[in-house]
Amino acid sequence: MKNIFKIIPFFALIAISIACSSDDSDSDDCTVTTWYQDVDGDGFGNPDISLEACDQPDDYVSNNTDTDDNDDGTNAVTYDITSILSKFDGTGLSYQISGDNVIFTTQDLPNHTSPYWPTTNALYEDYNGTNPDWNQNPNEIETQNITLTIPLYPAEASNHEATSLGAMGIARNGIVFFNQYAGPNEQELTNEINSFDQWLGHPTGTNQYHYHIDPTYLTTTFGSDAFLGLLADGFPVYGSEENGATVTNADLDDYHGHTAATADFPNGIYHYHITSEAPYINGNGFYGTAGTITN
Repeated sequence: MKNIFKIIPFFALIAISIACSSDDSDSDDCTVTTWYQDVDGDGFGNPDISLEACDQPDDYVSNNTDTDDNDDGTNAVTYDITSILSKFDGTGLSYQISGDNVIFTTQDLPNHTSPYWPTTNALYEDYNGTNPDWNQNPNEIETQNITLTIPLYPAEASNHEATSLGAMGIARNGIVFFNQYAGPNEQELTNEINSFDQWLGHPTGTNQYHYHIDPTYLTTTFGSDAFLGLLADGFPVYGSEENGATVTNADLDDYHGHTAATADFPNGIYHYHITSEAPYINGNGFYGTAGTITN
């Protein structure tokens, strides 16, 4: 019996040692994850509000999209817009994926009526809009040759480049988007807006048709909450409604967009909205890094 009692403490020590070793192992195996605070409840965290922890804290998420380090040290959520490309369809419009970019080529010919078509064109139609001050400008719709190279995986830029005069993006029917200015030195659209046709587009002095504001042919066809196109930074443009409510400038950030789920991106994406007041489509520059546009 004496030998038995001598053996029991020996095995007890082994058991205690194993238990301690197991506890230490659990601690060493803890995988520290960077968690981002989900400020607006959209399922995506704010890269500027993050912490490292083994377990998920309340109100924090682990962003499940790829992230890139910006020059300012923050992590920018990267999106993939491949799924939206099939919605582009227009006269003289095509696109191809090349590496991390999508390259659009467009003849910039609207697929709708306008008094700016030559009278011999089947789509020519007298102005029948609602603007009592409408005044046709002297230009006509002509075939263009515009190439837009746009990021396929857009992310927030560390430096937000201002939009310039001329094309800053492309609508889903191949017509280019312009910003809120009629000319240099931030000329407002006050007078120029009276030359917009019944679908709220018009041609430039070089006969390049474009939209500054709500492209009503598209919103009438697809809905006021529909995907309307892309800006040059790769982020989508949507109509003036979201979740059954009208979007106003107060709902959007300085770049005229926000991050939320859409019908095309149910997990959420940063996107612009068209509103009824300036800047209409874009605000103080691109949210992401703009690609190139040539014509």
